[in-house]
Amino acid sequence: MTLIDGKKTAAEIKLGIAEKVQEIIANGGKRPHLAAILVGHDGGSETYVANKVKACEECGFKSTLIRYENDVTEAELLDKIQELNHDDDIDGFIVQLPLPRHISEQKVIETIDPDKDVDGFHPVNVGKMALGLPCFISATPNGIVELLRHYHIETSGKKCVILGRSNIVGKPMAQLMIQKHIGDSTVTVCHSHSKTLKEECRQADIIIAAIGQPEFVTADMVKEGAVVIDVGTTRVPDATRPKGFRLCGDVKFDEVAPKCSYITPVPGGVGPMTICSLMMNTLKAGTK
Repeated sequence: MTLIDGKKTAAEIKLGIAEKVQEIIANGGKRPHLAAILVGHDGGSETYVANKVKACEECGFKSTLIRYENDVTEAELLDKIQELNHDDDIDGFIVQLPLPRHISEQKVIETIDPDKDVDGFHPVNVGKMALGLPCFISATPNGIVELLRHYHIETSGKKCVILGRSNIVGKPMAQLMIQKHIGDSTVTVCHSHSKTLKEECRQADIIIAAIGQPEFVTADMVKEGAVVIDVGTTRVPDATRPKGFRLCGDVKFDEVAPKCSYITPVPGGVGPMTICSLMMNTLKAGTK
C-alpha cells in the first residue's frame, strides 16, 4: 500500500509556480493577484481562506481578503463581485462557500466573470470542461487528477466509481475521469439513492469518495489492489484534540488501507491539492 502524500505533492507544485512567478516579474510582467470574499465566521471557511492566503505567499502572488458579516445583503455582495470583475489588478477571485441562506449561491456564481472564476464554478467554465475545452477546472477534481498523474496511477480503461454527485466534486470529477485525454476511465456515479452502491464499489479499480459521510466506505466495499481517493473532511468532536475536533474522511482508513494499492489520508491528501489547484488556476488567469 502506498500512501498518497497530497501535502508533499502540493508543496512541489507550489514551488514550481513560485519559480514561474519570479520569471514573470523578472521579465517585467505583473504579479498574479487573487482576491477572496469571506462572509461570516464559519470555522471551516476561516481555516480554508487562511490556507489560501498562505499559499498565495508561498507562490509569490498578491492576495486580498474581503470580509463581510453574515447580515450582508445579496445586493451588496453582488455589487462587490461586479467591482472585482472590472478591477484590472485582480486576475482571479473566489467567493467562499457556503453563504448565508438569504444569499443565492447560484446567483453569486453566475455573477462572477468566467475569466476570473478561478474556482471553476461558473456555468461557462463547467460547460467548457464538459466539452474538453480550455477553462478553469474546479479545484478539488483538478487536484485529484494531478495526484493521480503525480503518482503515475493508471486510469485509462479502469472502472472508476465516484461516490457523490455534487456540483463541486462529484459531477466535475465524473466529467474529467471519462474524458479521453484525462481519465479515460469507465465511470459510474453513485449517490444516496443508488441501490447497488456497494456492489459497484466492489468492482471498482478506483474509488473517489465525496459523499460527505464519515467512514462511509468500509473494507467490504473495496476490492484488493484498488485505488481509493478520500475527499471527505467532516469535523468530528474529539475531546482529546486541542481544537476539540478531528477531521474525518469518507473512508474508514484503518480497515480499508491494507486492501489498497494507493490511498489518500485525511488530512494531508486531497485537501492541500485543492488549494494548490486554486493557485494553478490563478497563475493561468494572471498569464492570459
